[in-house]
Amino acid sequence: MRTDQNLDQLIAEIQKLTQAVEKLSNPGQVSLDVLDEAIAFRWDKENNAPGQFFAVKKPQLISFQDLCNVDTQLNKVKDNTEAFVKGYFANNVLLTGARGTGKSSIVKACLASFHQQGLRVIELEKKYLDDLPKIVNLLQDRPERFIIFCDDLTFEAGDTSYSGLKTVLDGSLATSAANTLIYATSNRKHMVTEYNKDNSEIHVDDEGELHPGDTIEQKVSLADRFGLQLHFYSFNQNQYLDTVAFWLQSYGWNEEEIADIRLLAIQYATQKGNRSGRVANQFAKMMAGQKLLKAEK
Repeated sequence: MRTDQNLDQLIAEIQKLTQAVEKLSNPGQVSLDVLDEAIAFRWDKENNAPGQFFAVKKPQLISFQDLCNVDTQLNKVKDNTEAFVKGYFANNVLLTGARGTGKSSIVKACLASFHQQGLRVIELEKKYLDDLPKIVNLLQDRPERFIIFCDDLTFEAGDTSYSGLKTVLDGSLATSAANTLIYATSNRKHMVTEYNKDNSEIHVDDEGELHPGDTIEQKVSLADRFGLQLHFYSFNQNQYLDTVAFWLQSYGWNEEEIADIRLLAIQYATQKGNRSGRVANQFAKMMAGQKLLKAEK
């Protein structure tokens, strides 16, 4: 019996060694074994080597309940993601609007809520968008459901990298896969920089019908390829203060303590030049940390 166990261990070690040798002999081969190690990943290239999946050992997980003043957007993304993980029809998602209002946080909340049902998130930087077709192809036979997360996408004039993104979204049957969706965020509604000169391409035909130029059509069509588009707005003062209160309450503050620092919260947002959930959380962390520090003295 013991001999059989030793033999099994030896066979297992030989298999591991064989796999290691195969990887060394095929440096361009992408290992999918890492996809069994975590729930979040990033696609990266080291020293100009071919792209690989890298596990994010401690991903930032956020609860849907921690997101304030974005209920409409949150519910739509949540419903879309739930349909996706259950194998139903779902759309690629584009989240646009003011910075710090919860666009990226909603994606992290989706991972927190649905990873036990097989959802995985792969972070893909803009500079690697050309690898999208390859990534989708690598994932298509996996049992999990993958969101390819492209954060803060913007494209300047002359930048053609978005052409590959358009192809993967719905332009090619070869790059479609039932187990992958793209969730992207951008501060710009159309993601591509627009200029006044683009308007010069607009023309009216003989019958008076208005036709946009190719440049405008191409820029707008990129956003249109996302089935679900949601816009986020800057917080008004009351929304901002409510978010500050939410976070301070989570840190153990009472209502009287929170009321005493309202003016400081307003001043903090004014200095930042922005009222958002991110700024509210930053202010709350600062105040909570200072309170704990004073308690030690």
